[in-house]
This record gives sequence, structure tokens and C-alpha cells, in this order.
Amino acid sequence: MPSPASTTDFIDLVRKSALIDGQRLDAFERALAAAGPGADRPQAIAQRMIRDGLLTTFQAKQILQGKWRRFLISGKYKLLEMLGAGGMGAVYLCEHIFMRRLVALKVLPIDKLQGDTSALERFYREARAAGQLKHENIVHTYDIDHEGDLHFLVMEFVEGSSLQEIVGKHGRMDVTRASHYVRQAALGLQHAHEAGLVHRDIKPGNLLLDRSGTVKVLDLGLARFFHTHKDNLTEKYDDGSVLGTADYLAPEQAMNNQVDIRSDLYSLGATFYFLLTGKAPFQEGTITQKLLWHQTKNPPPLRDKRADVPAGLVELIEKLMAKAPADRYQTPTALVEALAPWTATPIPSPPAEEMPTYSPAALKPWSQNSAPVVPFS
Repeated sequence: MPSPASTTDFIDLVRKSALIDGQRLDAFERALAAAGPGADRPQAIAQRMIRDGLLTTFQAKQILQGKWRRFLISGKYKLLEMLGAGGMGAVYLCEHIFMRRLVALKVLPIDKLQGDTSALERFYREARAAGQLKHENIVHTYDIDHEGDLHFLVMEFVEGSSLQEIVGKHGRMDVTRASHYVRQAALGLQHAHEAGLVHRDIKPGNLLLDRSGTVKVLDLGLARFFHTHKDNLTEKYDDGSVLGTADYLAPEQAMNNQVDIRSDLYSLGATFYFLLTGKAPFQEGTITQKLLWHQTKNPPPLRDKRADVPAGLVELIEKLMAKAPADRYQTPTALVEALAPWTATPIPSPPAEEMPTYSPAALKPWSQNSAPVVPFS
């Protein structure tokens, strides 16, 4: 449908979308008429609806493009905002309209189903396994569902930012703070390890920090399904068996893809290096070079980039990133114990400027409705 050319067109599309309770939309129109004539611009009305908590930024943008359908997925998830998009697919903030709670929907890229008849079966199998994990340091998977050829995960919504985003915007972290965050990630990995799961793609972008200061591991057990050559990912290398992100990939993943929890610990060590220096261990180079360097070279000395890092912590990171798995910490619990000297002092919650902001309609969308939603008559 063409983009709305006038305020009337825009409001008509909003009404057809069923995003706003009819009585509330009528009240908005009356208030608009009472305000007197103004610029007949859909963009201005969209901004006012965002400001007044009627539409989210994502919803308004879609309607300004003439798109008013499919804001409701599988009859129960209302699309509110797009949280991210890339090789791993798109992630949306949604309202579960019957439960009246916020969830994150992660959509399986359709191209993952093409040319691989077992992909969907594996996706559902590993999603079920990940759904059994219940730990405060792991993003919980609630459900897996589909609508037509659209397959998606329903996950816990974490109101926060990834460690990649925080370091990218605000710079390298304090030593104690970084140590606490790595410790929390290790606690989550230990729980997964005990359940027999390996992440395969631990990196700063897969560690989410919420407003309370809790770190949550994202995509545990599901990493193999969300890779393309975009975002510096190594979905295929030589025989096509390599999975992971080149900046943080354990040597054995590139050589034979024989991974276990120690491979995740290597990647967590490379992530620790990034948190302290603001750079990945091998920042420059092609994907192929980085994979080779993880196997054959040591990263630039951490103390050369960050003189205030204690020598003991440097040794800890070097052990995490040992080339041979047998030379690393053997379990996340062992890492947690080794981090004790640098995590004894509590840290405050992250500053507000590191956390994301959402439009008013995104965080309590059910307040738009004057009556409870009833799924069956």
C-alpha cells in the first residue's frame, strides 16, 4: 500500500492496523480536531502518537511506509520494536497480549531452511534443549513457534545492552567491573555445561547486561543457526564445518570443530581481553588471518594496552586463551574461583546512559487497552 499522504490517511492506516484501542484513537482524533488546523503531515502526527504513548517508533515507521498488516504474529504476539537485525535474523520486542508481558522474538532466517532439510529439525531440537535451562545468567527460552514459514523463538526480554555495545560507545571497562561480568557469564556457562550444551559463539555481543547489573548469556545452544558471512562470522571455512566469530574463536573450532566447554572458555577469555582493552585480541586482518593467528600467535600483550591490569589477571586471561584446551581452565567453575580476588568488591548497577531507551508505548503496551484481552468468546 502507498505511504499515507495526509493525516487522515495515516490515522486510517492506524485504525486498520488495530494497534490502538478504538476508543482511545477516537479520543486522539477529537483532541486533534479541538487543537485547530495545523500542518497536515503524517510525520508530525506519527511523532505526536509516539510522544503520547499510542505508537512505538517501529510501528509508526512501518505505518508511514504504508505497512499496516502483520503487527500480530501467531495470534498472540504484538510487534512493538525491532531490537536488532543481522546475520542471525531479526529480533523484536513483543507484547504477549494474553499474558500481558514483554518478550523477545527471534526469527530464524528463512535461508537457513533452504538446501538443508535437517536444519529445522535441529533448530527445534536445540531450542527445546535450551528451553530447559533456567539460570539468572542465561536468557531464558520460553517457547518455539511458527506462522507459516516464519519460525521463531520466544525469549526473555532483557532490558539492557550487550557488552559489545557498551564498550563500543563508552570505552573499555574498569578492571573490577569487567571481572564481575566475566564471572557472571562463567556461572551461566557452568549451568549449560552441566546440561551438556556448548555455546560455540561466546562474544561481547552475546552477553547482555540489564539495568540491575546482571549479565545474561544469549543464544546458548543455538549459535549454529544464526551465522552468515556478515558480521565477521565464519559459518563456512574450508569444509564448511566452522561456526563462530573469528575475533573470538577457539583454535580447535577452526581446525576440526571439536568443541567442548573449554572452547567457550577460550572465547570468554578473548571477550575479557576486549572488555579491558576495547579491542579484540587480533583486531586487524582478514577472517582467514584471524583464524590462523588464534592457532599460532599470542595476542598483543595486555599490559602494553592497559598498564593497570594486575599481573595475576593477565595470567588468568592468558590461561583462558591457551592454544591447547588441556592448558586452559577445565570448567567455568574453576574460572569463577580464580576470579575471586578481583570480584570480592561489589560493583554498582550500570549507569543509565549505557542502557537503551524505548518509546513510551513499548514498555507497558497493555495500558493502551481499556478492557482486558479475551482470546475466546
